[in-house]
Amino acid sequence: MNAGGTNLINSLTLAQSEGGIGGMLLVGIAVGTVLLLFLAVFLATRYKRCPSNRVLVIWGRGGGKQSARCYHGGGQFVWPVIEDFAYMTLEPLVIDIPLEGALSLNNIRVNVPSTFTVGISTDTVMMANAAERLLGLPPQAVREQAQDIILGQLRLVIATLSIEEINKDREKFMGLVNENVTQEINKIGLELINVNIRDITDESGYIQAIGQRAAAEAINKAKVEVAQANRDGATGEAVAQREQTVSVAKEMASATEGEKAAEQTQRVAVADLEARAIQGEVESKRDQDIAIAERNAETAAAAKRAEQSQRVQVAEAEARAVDGENTSRAEIAESNAKLAEIRAEAKRRADVAAAEALEAILRKEREQELARLSKEELAPQEIEKQRIEIAAEAEAEKQRREAKGEADAILAKYEAEAAGVQKVLEAKAEGYRKLMEAAADNPNVAPTLLMIEQLPELVREQVKAIQNLKIDKVTVWDSGQGGSMLEGKGNSTANFLSGLIGSLPPVHELAQQAGVELPGYLGKVAEADSPAPIEQKPMKPSKPSGDEKA
Repeated sequence: MNAGGTNLINSLTLAQSEGGIGGMLLVGIAVGTVLLLFLAVFLATRYKRCPSNRVLVIWGRGGGKQSARCYHGGGQFVWPVIEDFAYMTLEPLVIDIPLEGALSLNNIRVNVPSTFTVGISTDTVMMANAAERLLGLPPQAVREQAQDIILGQLRLVIATLSIEEINKDREKFMGLVNENVTQEINKIGLELINVNIRDITDESGYIQAIGQRAAAEAINKAKVEVAQANRDGATGEAVAQREQTVSVAKEMASATEGEKAAEQTQRVAVADLEARAIQGEVESKRDQDIAIAERNAETAAAAKRAEQSQRVQVAEAEARAVDGENTSRAEIAESNAKLAEIRAEAKRRADVAAAEALEAILRKEREQELARLSKEELAPQEIEKQRIEIAAEAEAEKQRREAKGEADAILAKYEAEAAGVQKVLEAKAEGYRKLMEAAADNPNVAPTLLMIEQLPELVREQVKAIQNLKIDKVTVWDSGQGGSMLEGKGNSTANFLSGLIGSLPPVHELAQQAGVELPGYLGKVAEADSPAPIEQKPMKPSKPSGDEKA
């Protein structure tokens, strides 16, 4: 650039020195070349390449549902002024989880120190989530957010499992941890790379007791096997001894039987010789033979008892041997049953794990399909829905404003009418006040004048009440005092008002007798010092004239 600047200055100097149109043309070409070169360099600096271990985030221009555009690999042009960019690293974060005192399903607190390895995912949806929630945060802040999420989900998984399930079925435990943690950290754009659970301990020593119990069971099993071997040896030895004893007893019995037979033959022969030789000695010899026979019988009985005792002892030994064999067979059968149960439980767990894995795969496929439908089909519908909602809100606002304007007009109308009525009432009140002041000497005049003022309205209402009635005749009642219309006397239709005022005292007296209180606008009858009795004459109906017929 220094050489180019020097050449440009030299060209400008030469152009100024030469002057003329040619010099100006050279100046324009040089300036245009510099501007093009500067524009090319500037545009080249705005083309951003994304390394394989980073994510390029561009935001600014456009907008819409996505707040930023995320790219992994390749390069993108970043428009100046209207767009900006930043990078997010894909390097894994190793997070130590010193979980202590997590409550398990059987209310035993366990310690599960573990190490989780997470990182920003290159999935399109999760890159957008990471750009919205993690862009610009230092690695320590990202590590703290992920640590809080992992701690909560790890406690939740431990709360659903018992100590035996956590300690024995590590595959199920790891599967639940991976599933729950993955679902939550995906919301902030992270994916789970690896889980390493270092050890599982508890404060109460329950897991250690489980290990001791397993060791004791193994030791007891070995002892049982040794005892069974000893039993088998003792049983074989007892069988051999029994066979030996039976054989010896048989041989001894045969020898004793032969000896007794020989003795019997010898005694018979000796007895016959002695009987033929010495008959005189029969009695003494008989006694001798009886004594010898008794001794021999006792010897034989003792031998039989010994043989019986021997046989009883051999039978008891055989019974004990058979009992031991049956016990051994029962223990073997029980051990085989436990082994079958363990195999069945292992098969059940394997089937459950396979079903859960298949369920997780189907769930992921469902989420992927929902994301695709949300992008391809639901997005236009959502836009149309928002447009309809905005139009509906605008129409509702228009109707609210029109209704408010109509309400304001009605309110103004009624306020004006109320003001007019108030003015009329104030004027009437002022007139009534002046009337009362004018009639202060005679208070009965004011109600009479007010009643006279309302008579046209009363007559108008009475006429309205009977204007649709069909009347064939009219009967007029007077006071019975006589007189005619021509003379201008008496109570006639033409002099209705004077007749009405004249009839007020009788009306008051009739109301007093009936116990009825008349309103104040009909006036009051002044009481005389010595009221004279008034003779009421019956009112005679007068014949209607031709003009008074309806």
